[in-house]
Amino acid sequence: MATMNTTTATATAGDKLAVVEALYRFAAGIDLRDNVLLASAFAVDAVSDFRPAAAKAGFDYPVIEGRDTIVASLSGSLGGLDTTHSVSNPRVSIDGDKARLDALVEAQHVPSNDASRHYLMKNRYDVELVRQDDVWLIQRMTIDNVWRSGDLGVLGSI
Repeated sequence: MATMNTTTATATAGDKLAVVEALYRFAAGIDLRDNVLLASAFAVDAVSDFRPAAAKAGFDYPVIEGRDTIVASLSGSLGGLDTTHSVSNPRVSIDGDKARLDALVEAQHVPSNDASRHYLMKNRYDVELVRQDDVWLIQRMTIDNVWRSGDLGVLGSI
């Protein structure tokens, strides 16, 4: 295991995977409707900013602050949807107990009661993380949209 003062130049593949694992916990927590897993991805004072992606899709979404508020907001707004999130192209830089992750995430949204409709988004995630007790946690996540397709109405109350 790398020391706590790991820099990008000396970060091992394991260090970088541990950073990406936080985003995997986030995605799996949403898809599995597992609020404990979802919460495990975030620092207590985390910030989630979906505004750039929402604006491109034509709707407003507030900045959400605090792990518990983020989990409640996501589980509430996505509760009627079956989702699949696929993470690709993660790029990681580490500086001590701080890291930065840039990744693409494709998110499919299908109403639980109507599998004939969908809304698919390919988003760029800019994620700032902190290491706490040897676990990487999302401190701030900003999501911007690259492209989208399908029925925006699927997102309903989001």
